[in-house]
Amino acid sequence: MIDQANEELEISLLLTVLKQKYDVDYTNYRSAYIRRRIEHRMRFLGLQSITSLTNQIIHDEQAARALLKDISINVTDMFRCPEFFKELKKEIIPILKTYPSIRIWHAGCSSGEEVLSMAIILKEEGILSRTSILATDNNEDVLELAKRAIFPANRLRDWTDNYTEAGGEESFSTYYDVKYNQAKFDESLLDRVTFKKHNLLDDLYPKDFHLIVCRNVLIYFNEENQRKVVHKFHLSLKHDGFLGLGLKESIKRENLGEFKAVSSRFKIYEKVSKDA
Repeated sequence: MIDQANEELEISLLLTVLKQKYDVDYTNYRSAYIRRRIEHRMRFLGLQSITSLTNQIIHDEQAARALLKDISINVTDMFRCPEFFKELKKEIIPILKTYPSIRIWHAGCSSGEEVLSMAIILKEEGILSRTSILATDNNEDVLELAKRAIFPANRLRDWTDNYTEAGGEESFSTYYDVKYNQAKFDESLLDRVTFKKHNLLDDLYPKDFHLIVCRNVLIYFNEENQRKVVHKFHLSLKHDGFLGLGLKESIKRENLGEFKAVSSRFKIYEKVSKDA
C-alpha cells in the first residue's frame, strides 16, 4: 500500500519542479484533480512511482510539456454552451454597445475557441472594431495554439450547430477555410486580441474591464482560491462590469456582496459593490 504522506510529498516535489524549472504553478489546484492527472501520465508512460516521473521531467523538457498538457487539459469548444452566448447577446451586448470602447478579458482562454466565439459575436453585432480583448492562460503551449486559430476540421459540424443555437446570424463557414483536414479561422477575428501568459493565483490582475469571461477554470481551484480569484475579478471590473462563469461554477457566499446575478442559470453576474 502506498503511504499517503509519502505520496503527498512526492506530488509536492513534482509540483515544485514544475514551478521552479518551467515557471508553471499548480500548487493551489485541487489535490484530487492534480493526483488524477499525474496518475494518467504515469499509466501512459508505464511508470511505477511519482518520483520516477519527477526525475523524467527534470531532464526531459518534452516529457514536462506532455505532463503540463495533461494537467491543463480543458474540454472546450466554440460556442460551448450556446445558451450562454445567446444570453450574452440578449443581456450584455446591448449594454456594451453603449460604450465608445470596450475591454473584455478571457481568463483561462485555453486554445482559444471561446475567444474566437466572442470575436464572431462582436463582429456580427458591429462592435469588434472598438473592442480590445485580452486572452490569458497559464500554459504557453495552448496560447500558441490559440494564436494560430487552426483546428481539426472534424470539429466543425458540432461547432456549426453550437453557432446556430447561440444565435449566429451568418453562415458559420464564412469564418474559416478548410485545407488538409484543418480549419483555419479568419485571422482578422484576432486583430483585436492580445494573448498573454497569466497565472490567476499569483500574477497581478489587469484593470478596467467591462466584461470578464472565466468559464470552467475555477472548478480546478480549492474553495479558498475560488473566492480570492472572484474577488480579484471584482476589482478588475469597471463599475457595473460583468463576469461570466462556467455552468458548474457560482459566486461563493463570501463574494455575494460584490455581484448580483444577471442570469443565475447561465452564470452571468454584474458587479454591484464599490472596489475594496
